[in-house]
Amino acid sequence: MTLQTTRRFALAMCGAALAISIATPVFAQDAYPSKPVTLVVSYAAGGGTDAIARVFAARLEKALGGRVIVENRPGAAANIGTEVVANADPDGYTLLIGNQGPMTVNPHIFKLKADPGAALDPISMIADASLVVVVGPRLEVSTLGELVEAAKSKELVYGSAGNASASHLGALLLGQTAGIKVKHVPYKGAGPAVNDLVGGHIDFMVTTIPSAIGLIESGTLKALAVTGDKRFDSLPDVPTAIEAGVAGYTASAWYGLVGPKGMPADVKSKLEAATAETLGDAEFVEKLKKDGAVPSSLGAQAFSDFMAKERARWGDVVKTADIKVE
Repeated sequence: MTLQTTRRFALAMCGAALAISIATPVFAQDAYPSKPVTLVVSYAAGGGTDAIARVFAARLEKALGGRVIVENRPGAAANIGTEVVANADPDGYTLLIGNQGPMTVNPHIFKLKADPGAALDPISMIADASLVVVVGPRLEVSTLGELVEAAKSKELVYGSAGNASASHLGALLLGQTAGIKVKHVPYKGAGPAVNDLVGGHIDFMVTTIPSAIGLIESGTLKALAVTGDKRFDSLPDVPTAIEAGVAGYTASAWYGLVGPKGMPADVKSKLEAATAETLGDAEFVEKLKKDGAVPSSLGAQAFSDFMAKERARWGDVVKTADIKVE
């Protein structure tokens, strides 16, 4: 083969290789998820949102076929963790366990760097849970009626997981419904607030069951009432607030999965399907029930519609109650 023939052959091979590369699709991205997914909790460890997130993450791993890591980013009434996810790359690898506080109440109270309605995409609702009214050693009462009477004779102090959290709103509504005034002390999560309740630094809390049930069962905290419309299997001897004499009082917390706006449609669909699979897992449902919660499988669009209604409803509550950031 002459030198000229060799050159012609080489050029022909290059041309063929180029043609193949143009004709063959290029798969630059690996199938989702190809790396760990971070599930942000915008409250401190030990609270209700954290408990639900960890149970959910363990089941979501199986449904997705990839690792899911829970990361606590508390502070600023859950706005810090929410902003972390709102500003994350919309690739489906940074997600948030959202609830009514940061998602639907905070926009009416704070000047937010990232409005959840515009910066976050709903994927699926996960669970709905009632709350429990608990007292520590500082307040010597045995019933919800006694707590109400005590609040009429002296100023009681309650703690919460933070401004606009379910525990804040639950206690606020208790005060409004029962006609009592109580002082609010916000924390960076239910865990630190419960610790101060045990330590006698505050009088009571209206908190999530996961954050308090262990201390209730050990006798460290006393449960006066649950805030749903029926008793919990895990606390059968604790009456509802209505049974305990506060007519018309109910409160709950809800939890859902959201991600940054602009996630690829296939990634969002896979997350929605994986969440639905998780919510159908019998063991997961039993764990939720133990924590005083029930699965609530609203898909992306239904969850989005639900949050829009919640945002409007809490806007009216905030305006009526004249809630101030403390």
